Order: sequence, then C-alpha cells, then structure tokens
Amino acid sequence: MNRTSDFLVIGSGAAGLNFALKVAEYGTVTLITKSALDESNTNYAQGGISAVTYPPDTFDKHIQDTLICGAGLCNEEVVRMMVTSAPEQIKQLVQWGAKFDRDKNGLYDLAREGGHSEHRILHHNDLTGAEIQRALMRKVKAHKNIEILEHYFAVDLITQHHLGKMVRRYNTDVECYGAYVVNLKTQKVGTFLAKATILATGGTGNVYYNTTNPPVATGDGIAMVYRAKGVVENMAYVQFHPTALYHPNERPAFLITEAMRGFGAELRTRDGNEFMQKYDKRGPLAPRDIVARAIDNEMKNRGDDYVYLDVTHKPADEIIQHFPNIYKKCLSIGIDITKDLIPVAPAAHYMCGGVKVDMNGQSSIRNLYAIGETSCTGLHGANRLASNSLIEAIVYADKAAKHSLPQLKDLKIQEGIPDWDYEGTTRAEEMVLVTQSYKEVQQIMSYYVGIVRSNLRLERAFARLGILYKETEQLYRTSTLTQQLCELRNLIQIGYLIIKEANAIRESRGLHYSIDYPPKKEDIV
Repeated sequence: MNRTSDFLVIGSGAAGLNFALKVAEYGTVTLITKSALDESNTNYAQGGISAVTYPPDTFDKHIQDTLICGAGLCNEEVVRMMVTSAPEQIKQLVQWGAKFDRDKNGLYDLAREGGHSEHRILHHNDLTGAEIQRALMRKVKAHKNIEILEHYFAVDLITQHHLGKMVRRYNTDVECYGAYVVNLKTQKVGTFLAKATILATGGTGNVYYNTTNPPVATGDGIAMVYRAKGVVENMAYVQFHPTALYHPNERPAFLITEAMRGFGAELRTRDGNEFMQKYDKRGPLAPRDIVARAIDNEMKNRGDDYVYLDVTHKPADEIIQHFPNIYKKCLSIGIDITKDLIPVAPAAHYMCGGVKVDMNGQSSIRNLYAIGETSCTGLHGANRLASNSLIEAIVYADKAAKHSLPQLKDLKIQEGIPDWDYEGTTRAEEMVLVTQSYKEVQQIMSYYVGIVRSNLRLERAFARLGILYKETEQLYRTSTLTQQLCELRNLIQIGYLIIKEANAIRESRGLHYSIDYPPKKEDIV
C-alpha cells in the first residue's frame, strides 16, 4: 500500500480540498482522510465566510475588526493580505459551484456577527460549511489526477530522522518526505512519499469534553509537526464558542451560530434577565472571548449549567428562513426557537495557534505546508474574529498552491526511506486502557485548562498529563496501531502544548484568561 505522488494532502476540509484542486492540473495528488471525505470541521461550520463585498464595508474596516479582536497579537501584514485576497477567492468558490444566499435583488444576503462592524458574512442558510464542502468534494471526486483514500490515518511525518540523521527543533534544514500512514481497515502502515506534503488536518476540539468539533478533530497535524521538530506557536489561545446547544451527553455539541446574535438574539440568565450589557457595551455582539467568559461567570456564580439565548422577539418566519437547520434540530428535542428560549453553554470550538507558517503556508520544515485550522498564520492573534476561519483556509490553500507549484520540477521523491517497523508490537487486548485515558485527558483539560485558568490549575494539569504520556507511549511502542491509540497520543501532545504555552504567558490576553494575571482596568473594553 506504499504510495508516491507529487503532492500528499492530509485532510479533507475546505483547505485540503481547495489546495488539491489548485495543483491537480500540474501534478499527481494523493488525498487521505482518516474518516469519510465529508467528515471535517468545514462541514460543521454554520455561520458563514467573511469577505468585504459591498459598501459601506471596506478592507480597512475588516482589517481593524480583525486586529481589535486579536488583542494585539495579529500580524497586520497577514491580516491585510487575507482581507484583500478574500473577494477573489469567494468568486472562485462560486465558480466551482458554491451557492451563497442572495436577497430579492440578487445581491448577497450578508449577515453580521460578533466583533464585525459591518454586515460581511456570506452564508448558505445556517449550513455554509456544508455547502462549501459539497461544492469542493464534487470537483475533487471528478478530477483524474486526485486519488482519494478514505479511512487512512497519517501517523508521523517522514524526515531525515528516518534516515538515521539528527534532527533538531528550530534548525532550518529539516525536510519532509511524506508520512507513514495506517490503513484503518487493515491496520497496515504504508510509506506515502511526496515532493510536497500539505497538512490540512483541522482542529483540536476533542482535547476538551464539550466541543462543537467532530470526533476527528484531535490535533493530528500539529502533534505530528511537533514530534518532527517543527515550530508550533500560540497554542494557549483556544476559542470556546459561547453558544453551543446545552443537550447533555450529545457529542459533538450542536452549534448555535453566532449569526443568530447578529440577527438580534439576546443572552439571558435562567431567570430571564439580560446580562451581557454589564460585561461589554457591545452586548451579545462582543467578541467571542468576552461573551464566553461572561457566560462562564454567570453559570459559576449562579450554579447553573447553561444560560438562555432568546430570539423569540423576532418574526417567526424570518427565524425559520435564516436558521432552518437550528430550528429543525431544536424542534427535535422539544424546543421551538420561535417561542422558546434556547439553553446554551460554551464549548471548545477553534484553535487559534498551530503549526507556524509563513505567508505562503510553508512551515519551518522544508516541503511541508500547513493550511486551515492546523496552521498558525498570524491572522487570529489571541482571538479569532467570527467567520475568518473559512476564508483563511481558502486564501492559504491558494497561497500554498502558488508557492509549491514552481518548485515541483526541482524536487524529487526521497529514496531509501525504511518501511514501518512492526517489531515487538501486538494487538492491544485491553481497549479500556485507551478509552479511559482519552476521557482523563478531556477531564483534565476541561477542569484545569478551560475558559478561565490559574497557575495552580495549569501545574496540576501538567503533572497529570505527564503520567498519561508515559503510559500511552509504552502502549504505543508495544501495540498494533489503531485510530483510537493514535488519536490519544496526539491529544496528549496537544494538551501538553496548550499548557506549556499557557504557563509562559504572564498576562491575561484574548482567549487566555488567568485569575493570577487579571487584565488592567484600562485594557477592559
């Protein structure tokens, strides 16, 4: 099952599919995904994709909104590049078949979300990600130069380390030759070699128990890069979506899009009182970090498990028209959102950090690109502006494609890479060792490294993860590989990176809020 190709794309969300389409005319592409092709964070994205479209919106307004939301950690050059590149990429998506809602005059029906000063969110009802995924999958499946392999899991990147050479972090001569990949149906590991490797493996949400991410979001790409001695940054900045549907024991948590607050929904405590105005003058349209902390504070102070999102004051037909999927989902559990308040609570949603890349999506490892949520481009800083993630994935897929194609003729498939070493491994008999450790990781991160943190909580989390790390590495060395074992290993690595970077921050900024470093009064909006 060994493979060679010009491009190895790992991941099947908007970033991976978009990249594959843009290079497939010029080389062979192997695209692998550990689940079905449509199982990605993109497919679950409800709200929309941001781009400056019509006056009175301007590039400068979108840039300023992004910088303000990012709490001073955004790379302004990156922000400007992304914002000004967005309209052209939207046109490309439309040409490829993506359909965005329009008004009776044929203009885009633009929504507004928290942190945005204008209506600039293109959407397809409340299923925007699924619509983009549908359009891209249709094109990818039809392309003769793209080989799609579902239920294939990338285990580790291949570098000089596998040729017996020393590899050190921050060295500039580390090269990627592809990846070791396990066929999840046969449990056999193959050597997938490529001239360029592209990580588009999505986010890290499942390091927490309550998440809006699908089960496949286990930080695989970030963990692989760190093990390969690549540079990873900003991992402390984990965005919790303020309003996930409170429905105990349902995973992933069903997202109630931010666009509903842009539509006019209010946040209320369980006794019906509006509370956001006492936290921020922008009320429910404040950036996500502020809203999530406000909800978390109200829940803790009152001893409640959730707060309410109230859209009942809006016309029922408009609610159903704009949010048909949410209406249908809530109705299935006995909540009519045109008449009833919606119980919501924050859930882990988006990783602002990741594999450090330049403005071409290139990582610190040669011939290795990271795009989408796997990467840290400098766009989001300490807090992502709503609906900037899908457009970032599309823009950086384009940048990475344009950067990698001219180099293709000078790159070669590396020879002499050894096959996977199965020596000393046996089939794990006690899966409870994996499943219980998986739960422990999520409990540790949820209780100690959540929306609000402290030095003591981080210290305890680090110590407990250290025990799980040792146990899991021993299991990994002696067991035949399974998806659950590989994901557990990656989640422990992600938890370590979040804690490590959180410990190094001596302030509360954006999504990292510590009770030991409260923000100065003048820094509070």
